[in-house]
Amino acid sequence: MINKSQLQNELLTKLGLKNPMQLPCLEKVVINCGAGAGVADKKIIEETVRTLTIISGQKPIVTKAKKAIAGFKIREGDEVGVMVTLRGPKMYNFIEKFVTLALPRIRDFKGLSPKRFDGGGNYTLPLREQVVFPEIPYDSIGHIHGMQITFKINNSDKEKSKVLLETLGMPFADAKELKNG
Repeated sequence: MINKSQLQNELLTKLGLKNPMQLPCLEKVVINCGAGAGVADKKIIEETVRTLTIISGQKPIVTKAKKAIAGFKIREGDEVGVMVTLRGPKMYNFIEKFVTLALPRIRDFKGLSPKRFDGGGNYTLPLREQVVFPEIPYDSIGHIHGMQITFKINNSDKEKSKVLLETLGMPFADAKELKNG
């Protein structure tokens, strides 16, 4: 389990700050799965809800289309995705499980890209398939779907956000490694 006071002390020394109020703080983790194919087959939405419940330990919500998109045969109000927001101890438990169990199972993993920070200091990580989580049995999967995991950090400095995530155990790759690999 991640100790918040130990994390705070480590960040203070790494960032060279004196006031703990200046530290970047992880507010929430949002896991989002687009399931547009669920418009034609409701079982896809149900399976995605079941998968995210197992992964996060919390019941996700089903998101609906805000606008109709004729090209994708989606009407306003159709169920097109599933998302869950984690805060507090569940968030830290998910991060620990993600870093220690799921990331090592990604094929050809060379580290996380440091280029995925947005202007607000948040980090979004795409995953191609849900089978990287060990609690999802491979033979029970009806269809493989990807997901986006967003780490919402109350800080607009990308470097401070990166130091926070590295302190939590996230393995970032060097930009040189990503170009060569």
